[in-house]
Amino acid sequence: MKALILTLALVTASPALALDGLRATGDLGVVIERATGSVLIVDRSDRAAIGRIDGLGDLSHAALTYSPDERFAYVFGRDGGLTKIDILAQKIVKRIVQGGNSIGGAISDDGRLVAVSNYEPGGVKVFDAETLEQIADIPAGAKTIGLVDVPGRRFAWTTWETGEAFLADFSGPEMVVNKLGDVGKNPFDAVLTEDAHTYLIGLFGEKGVTAIDLWDEVPKPVRFLQDYGKTEDDLPVYKMPHLQGWAFTEGQYVLPAVGRHELLWVDSESLEEVARTPVHGQPVFIVEQPASPYVWVNFATPLNDTVQVVDSRTHEVVQTLTPGAAVLHMEFAPRGAEVWISARDDNTVAIYDTRTFERVGEIAAESPSGIFFTARAHRTGL
Repeated sequence: MKALILTLALVTASPALALDGLRATGDLGVVIERATGSVLIVDRSDRAAIGRIDGLGDLSHAALTYSPDERFAYVFGRDGGLTKIDILAQKIVKRIVQGGNSIGGAISDDGRLVAVSNYEPGGVKVFDAETLEQIADIPAGAKTIGLVDVPGRRFAWTTWETGEAFLADFSGPEMVVNKLGDVGKNPFDAVLTEDAHTYLIGLFGEKGVTAIDLWDEVPKPVRFLQDYGKTEDDLPVYKMPHLQGWAFTEGQYVLPAVGRHELLWVDSESLEEVARTPVHGQPVFIVEQPASPYVWVNFATPLNDTVQVVDSRTHEVVQTLTPGAAVLHMEFAPRGAEVWISARDDNTVAIYDTRTFERVGEIAAESPSGIFFTARAHRTGL
């Protein structure tokens, strides 16, 4: 007991000594600098960049995911690169080129496996999260998109050319891959609801959206919104929407209308459309503001200098902001107090107070795109 009291006294008397050189990860994040193959490490509390890591290859369509302890980020590059970075040491731990063109990845719920989806040569590859040694190669004969982690050491994805969905299970001694079904023509992206209940797949080659209930013992595709999607009467599609940005709020799915200046609101139980919201341009990301009824929307070129805020109760636009040229991504503080917005062509990350809509800070960055806070380490489907 005396030893314990002495130790506590030392810590109390010399807090600088006890904390010297340590930094917590909870308010850190990573900003992709797409033009330079680098990433910024940012401190959300200080609204500041605290370091840069170079040498990550082609980041023109990059994404990342975090280890459960928030220390390591796995960056998926367009050149097929998979890079593990240490955001505390601010260095590359290991980098491999595992494919010809990868567009995303996911980490298993236990943090031990990292999966990457590929356009070239297609299929999914799975790696040991500690060493980046390959443990599985799952060919598809098609571009794979919409890769998400599913609880139980599983991953789901879809295929562009063949219009199929698959689920790989790594919970046992041997990998098991099952086809979930045929989902429709040219699925362009997919997303998992935060409760891991429903895998939603957007279609580009025909009208409609496909839902798969992953809680069902025998999951099967269900089509809905048969009158929604790309048709010959729609506007040209300047940029494909990202389903990772679909919002789920007030018992509704909020979807981008492909080729139209609209949001679609769908009842999550009945899968029936309940409303449409006219917006500034073709939606790309629709992101729900935590602990609020609002969703924030950005848009495709040439109307991509604007962000709009929409109330999920009334389906009306309540605020329009112009953060800068070529807005690419939005990321909220975990409790929703702030939103960080990348303006690529202004080389700026703009920071807004979500209550007042005032611009409260900005960070210089080289062609910033994706913004990823470490809170993502604890969310399913990312």
